[in-house]
Amino acid sequence: MPKMKVKGAAKKRFKLTGSGKIKREKAYMSHILTKKSRKTKRNLRQSTLVHKSDMSRVTKMLAIG
Repeated sequence: MPKMKVKGAAKKRFKLTGSGKIKREKAYMSHILTKKSRKTKRNLRQSTLVHKSDMSRVTKMLAIG
């Protein structure tokens, strides 16, 4: 059976941490920033982890395990 291909879009959006979790950036930071508060924009800059309910889908897209 051939190897699983990695989805190019997922490759650009997700990173694997040392402990095996998947890191992602937050959405809603590209435009229409004038109506968002300073606190909201500051919190959107920080990266976060993929939720455990989405892990199986993301690992399939990244062809991990």
